[in-house]
Amino acid sequence: MTMDIQLARIGSRLLPSQVARGWVKVTMPNRILVVSNRVAKDPLRRTLILQSAPLGIEANVLTIKKMLAIYQNSRFDKFRPILLTETAKDMAKLVKGGINLSEVGINLGILAFQDGMKMLMDGVAVDKDEAKALRYLTTDAKLKVVVQEKPTDKQRDIKPFLDQLTF
Repeated sequence: MTMDIQLARIGSRLLPSQVARGWVKVTMPNRILVVSNRVAKDPLRRTLILQSAPLGIEANVLTIKKMLAIYQNSRFDKFRPILLTETAKDMAKLVKGGINLSEVGINLGILAFQDGMKMLMDGVAVDKDEAKALRYLTTDAKLKVVVQEKPTDKQRDIKPFLDQLTF
């Protein structure tokens, strides 16, 4: 057995109020796992994220390597987490490392625009590497990847938008 992931989400803001309140109510996790090598090495960001967790839900910030290790460890089978990454590249590394998201798919929140990126759709900007990771997740890993900022929003499949992207 492995842990029962309730939601796998990619978003620049990691643990915004939509996740801390809205998604927690819908998915009923017993843990929030933020997986990011960058955040794990940044004490300020790590502290801010841990303080953003809703009452009664423990949050952890893990490296990718640590997440892959605990996913395979039966001691963590009782975890019913929301799994959060900052980038599609990080989520792709988790899937390539053996994390099974076939039941839940992947939810995309806001991916903030930076220089060198293209807007995929409102609120979702990608560079060449992020587009490649999203293509891997949708095509090679055959996962359903949808954009849905809040649980009450309509899901939008990312694949048609990726197909139109000229990277």
